[in-house]
Amino acid sequence: MDRERANTIFLFLLLSCRSVYSNVITKENPFTAKASAIRYWNTHISSKIPQSPFLISKASPLSTVESAFFAKLAAERGLSAHLAAFCAAAELFCLPDDSQAPAVGENHRSDANFAFYNNKQFANYGSARLGGADQFKNYSDGVNFATGSFSRYSRSSTGHREGFSSYADDGNVAASNFTSYGSGATGGAGDFKAYMPRVNVPDLRFASYDADANGHKLTFSSYVDDTNSGSQAFTSYAKNGNNAPLDFSSYGDTSNVVGSTFTGYGELANSANDSFKAYTTNANNPTNSFKKYGGGGNGGTDSFSSYRDSANAGADSFQSYGRDSSSEKTNFLNYGKSFNVGTDLFKEYGKGALDQTVGFKIYGANTTFKDYAKKGVTFAGYTKPEATDDSATKTAKNGVEEGKFFRESMLQKGKVLRMPNIRDWMPKRSFLPRPILSKLPFSSLDELKRTFNAGDNSTMERVLANALAECVRAPSPGETKLCVASIEDMIDFAVSVLGADVVVRTTETVEGSGREVVIGEVKGVNGGRVTKSVSCHQSLYPYLLYYCHSVPRVRVYEADILEVESKARINHGTAICHLDTSTWSPRHGAFVALGSGPGQIEVCHWIFENDMTWTTTD
Repeated sequence: MDRERANTIFLFLLLSCRSVYSNVITKENPFTAKASAIRYWNTHISSKIPQSPFLISKASPLSTVESAFFAKLAAERGLSAHLAAFCAAAELFCLPDDSQAPAVGENHRSDANFAFYNNKQFANYGSARLGGADQFKNYSDGVNFATGSFSRYSRSSTGHREGFSSYADDGNVAASNFTSYGSGATGGAGDFKAYMPRVNVPDLRFASYDADANGHKLTFSSYVDDTNSGSQAFTSYAKNGNNAPLDFSSYGDTSNVVGSTFTGYGELANSANDSFKAYTTNANNPTNSFKKYGGGGNGGTDSFSSYRDSANAGADSFQSYGRDSSSEKTNFLNYGKSFNVGTDLFKEYGKGALDQTVGFKIYGANTTFKDYAKKGVTFAGYTKPEATDDSATKTAKNGVEEGKFFRESMLQKGKVLRMPNIRDWMPKRSFLPRPILSKLPFSSLDELKRTFNAGDNSTMERVLANALAECVRAPSPGETKLCVASIEDMIDFAVSVLGADVVVRTTETVEGSGREVVIGEVKGVNGGRVTKSVSCHQSLYPYLLYYCHSVPRVRVYEADILEVESKARINHGTAICHLDTSTWSPRHGAFVALGSGPGQIEVCHWIFENDMTWTTTD
C-alpha cells in the first residue's frame, strides 16, 4: 500500500472516531496542546501570576493523535492533499478552491432569484441567454468567507439583466471572479448595488468584463462601501466595447485603504460613456491606477465628478490615459479635493489623441503632469499646492472612525467619549501545536501557497503574502517585533522583553462599540508611570498568527466603561497611550482624527477584541 493511500485511510479512521475519542480522553489529558501551553506558562512565568484563560483558550483543539498525524503529513509535504480535513480539525481559515465549488446549471432559460444563496460557482451561467433577469440579492450575506465565480457569466447574451444587490454584506473575506463577464453581450444591464458593504478584505477581479459588448450598461452604486483594505482589478474591462455605458456612484465610500486597478479599461472601445461620481468619497488613503484607460478609443466620454472628495490623502495614477484616442471628452470636476493632500500622476495623458476635450475644474492640489497633451485641455479653478491648513486638519475626522484614537486626557472618570467598533472581524482560528508549526515553511511564499492550495493571484495568495511581508519587514526605530504562531512563542517573546513577572491584558467584551460611553474608574498600570509593554495584534492568516511588538515610552490603563444614561458598568477596557509619536507618518490616521503631527502629541487607543497587551505586574 502506497504512503498517500495509507495516510488517507488513517485520516478517515481518525476523523470517524474523533467524537468517540474526545469523549474518552478527558480535558485533563496531559498531552493536549492546551495542557502543554499551561505547563509552559507555569514553567516560564512567575508562579505568583495566574494563568490567562483568555490566552489558553486559543490553544489548538487537535487531539494528541491528530497533532502527531498532521505533523507527519507536514514533514512529508502532504498536508495539501488533506487540507480540508486539516483545516476543519485544527480550526483554521482556509478558502475553498473555486474549481471545487458546486456548479449551477449553465444553460438556464428562465429568470432566477438567488436570494440568500452562498458560495456557488456560476461559470458560463447565462451564456447566450435571450432577455430575462437574474437577481443575486443578499447573496452570501454575513458569510465569513464569501466566494463566487462568475467567469463568462452572461457571455454573448442579448437583453439580459443581472442584479447584485446587498451582495456579501458584512462578510470578512469576500472574493469574486468576474472574468469575461458579459463579454460579447448585446443590450441588457448589470447592476451592482450595495455590493460587498462592510467587508474586511474584498478581492474582486473583473478581467475582460464586458469585452466586445454592445450597449451592455453597468452600474456600480454604493460599491464596497465601508470596507477595510482589499482590492479590485478591472483588466481589459469593456475592451472593444460599443456604446457600453458605465456608472460608478458612491464607489468605495468611507472605505479604508481600498485599491482599484483599471488596466486596459475601455481600450479600443467605441462611444464609451463612463461616469465616476462620488468615487472613494470620505475614504482613507484610496489608491487607484488607470493604465491605458480608453487607449485608442473613439468618441468616448468620461466624467470624474466629486472624485476622492473629502478623502484622506490618496493617490491616483493615470498612465497613457486616452492615448491615441479620437474625439474623447473627459471632465474632472471637483476632483481630488481631499482634506489631506494626496498625489496624482498624469503620464502620457491624451498623448497622440485627436480632437480631444479635457477639462479640469476645481481640481485638487499636488498633481504631476508628465508628457501631457498640450491641446484641448482647459484648467478652471485649479488649486495650487500650498501648506496644509492646520486648523482645518484639527477638525477633520473623515476616513478615520470616530473614537479610534483619542488623547490621554479623555481617560478620566466621568468623561463621555465615543467607543469605536472594537469587534474582531477576523475569522475564528486557533494556534497550531509547535510540532506542526516547526514543519511549515513560513518564510517561503511558494511553499506556503502549495501547502494551502493557493493559486496565483488568488485571495489566499494575497493573504499569505501580506502577512509574510509584515512579519519580515524591518522594525521601526525603537521597535522590537516578532510574529508568533503559538502560545509558547508568544510567552517567549513577552518574557524576553518584560521578564517573567508579566500579565496579559485585553478588553473584556465588545459592549459599547460604536456609541458614546462614560469612563468609570481608571487605573494606570505601573502606577500610571511610563512603562514597557508588548502588544499583540492578529494578522489574517490560515492559523492564528499575532504580530507582537514593543515600542518605547507608553502608558497602559484599565478603565470601567459605563452606559451613558444608567451609568451601569458594561465593559472593562484596556487602553495604551503612545507617548512618542515622532517616527509616525504625518498621514497616520491618528493625526487625521486628532490633528497635530508626529512627535507633537501622545496618541491612545483601545485594545480590540482578541488582541492583547502584556505588561509587568503593578
